[in-house]
Amino acid sequence: QVQLVESGGGLVQTGGSLRLSCATSRSIFSTSTMGWYRQAPGKQRYLVARIFSAGSIYYADSVKGRFTISRDNAKNTVYLQMNSLKPEDTAVYYCNAASSWNYWGQGTQVTVSP
Repeated sequence: QVQLVESGGGLVQTGGSLRLSCATSRSIFSTSTMGWYRQAPGKQRYLVARIFSAGSIYYADSVKGRFTISRDNAKNTVYLQMNSLKPEDTAVYYCNAASSWNYWGQGTQVTVSP
């Protein structure tokens, strides 16, 4: 049973933009801290950005000033707006919902060409 549904990945040139979306159920969204992780080939998955239900936000240093995470409580959706993309941003991006349980999306590929 899919709990988190991601969309928005793709291929973009250096300097371009993409917006990732992650939709889930109200019961999960309203009680979870929502985050985006990424995993490049041969590397560990790590946290890119996180937004708490009260609104506070965390960004990894590598994406500060370029990525923006937001949540739409009416749509039970979290977004990751990615601007000024670099080849090193290439990875599979995973949506995460963390509460008493930990839910993961299926992952969406983001590829940034030089």
